[in-house]
Amino acid sequence: MSAVLAQPELVIRPMLEADLTDIMLIESAAYPFPWTQRIFQDCFKKHYYNFVLEDNQVLLGYALMLIAHPQEAHILNICIHPDYQNCGYGRILLNYLLDSARAKEVDEILLEVRPSNEAAIRLYHAMGFNQIGVRRNYYPAKEGRENALMFGLSL
Repeated sequence: MSAVLAQPELVIRPMLEADLTDIMLIESAAYPFPWTQRIFQDCFKKHYYNFVLEDNQVLLGYALMLIAHPQEAHILNICIHPDYQNCGYGRILLNYLLDSARAKEVDEILLEVRPSNEAAIRLYHAMGFNQIGVRRNYYPAKEGRENALMFGLSL
């Protein structure tokens, strides 16, 4: 007897406005305080680099990055649908953003992360990011506001 195993067909491609319906579903499933559709629409402007990760045409996650200064990029959001987290997809998207930034000759990448997002912090440390500061009361939270840890990586 033989078994047929489905092989993933991972694709990273530029985000399209047509993806926003699926992105909003992922955003709402992943975060207690999701971004609005308007925020995502604003990220289609010049200097934003937005990508989606698909497996067999199923949207698994997305990543958004801003390169406003020639030498500096800011990762705004990396999100994987909760059903697909802890499978390495966040690392795949992060590597793609890093490669994209290097191709644009960026010298440094910055990001913010909630202190409660331990999985993301472990990933950022594993990828060579270092904590460079704290933004006080940055994120909305159940009990008011939560700080953001600022991370940076020199490329």
